[in-house]
Amino acid sequence: MYDKFSEFLEGKERICIIQAENPDGDSLGSAISLDYLLSGKTVTLYCPVNIPSYLHYFEDWARVTDDFDFRAEAYIIVDTAAEILLSKLLDDSAIRNKLYSTPVLVLDHHETEDNLQFSHESIIEILPSCTNLIYKIAKDQNIEINRQAAEAIFQGLLSDTLGLTSASVGADTFSLAADLTRLGANVSELEDRRREFMKKSPRILDFKADLIKRIEYWLDGSLATVHITWDDIEAYSQEYNPNALILEEMRLVEGVKVAVAIKTYPDGKLTGKIRCDSSEPIADKIAGYFGGGGHPLAAGFRTYDYSYDEVVKDLVSLIPDFPNTD
Repeated sequence: MYDKFSEFLEGKERICIIQAENPDGDSLGSAISLDYLLSGKTVTLYCPVNIPSYLHYFEDWARVTDDFDFRAEAYIIVDTAAEILLSKLLDDSAIRNKLYSTPVLVLDHHETEDNLQFSHESIIEILPSCTNLIYKIAKDQNIEINRQAAEAIFQGLLSDTLGLTSASVGADTFSLAADLTRLGANVSELEDRRREFMKKSPRILDFKADLIKRIEYWLDGSLATVHITWDDIEAYSQEYNPNALILEEMRLVEGVKVAVAIKTYPDGKLTGKIRCDSSEPIADKIAGYFGGGGHPLAAGFRTYDYSYDEVVKDLVSLIPDFPNTD
């Protein structure tokens, strides 16, 4: 299965790693780890949006650029196989033509269906993180994992598993963490670095208080929603991700089983981040309804077809009918 990775790279010297337009710790860790794993090749890291400041605890975050590498001989897309999350790329005709005419490999760990319209190969395996998949590929293909790659893999894993606490974590995940530690990744140092960058200014704490007051409750308190406006995004998102500020607080409210943070944009775009209690593991089903995907306890979507009120209306009507897969 993983031979496809080495076969894809054969004869190609310049590789561009692509993240979707919603970079997170796992996508960033995937891109950075591949940069180190593909030693001997010229590697560029691309993301259509700037890496937000709350991810700057990754030592090599600045290697990522929003300048698309048209000279690359091949492209590797990490942490998504959903076309909607690559809309910024595909809206650019020059980039779209390049992706349609150049070899592309997709590496993803989500259950979401691969719906990319351009020709590509893929390695998709349901795992706790995309960096988990990259580690497995490297071990299988006898690719050396140096300390820097091990750290990036570990950081991506910690990000997507909420510090090795999510429902996707199993014995194999802890074995992976142990191996990455043996390879030089120091989880205590990584966490200290993350915590330093996650500190909040008084201004952000005030904004969090405002978001908490905006939370709306539905379905006898089992559904919580919050609207994050474009004004909020412009004012605060580079300093701190509003979703990260509020979602965990919403999920921990007594009686809440589904929490949804919804951002709206002036071009009509709407994004949603979903977190579910383990007693109601339907986040992937909710996201799938709106054209997104993810995991049963954590998922997301992006759409141009709904307003905030319309999303809430559909959530209220749909959630009681989703079968509980617990």
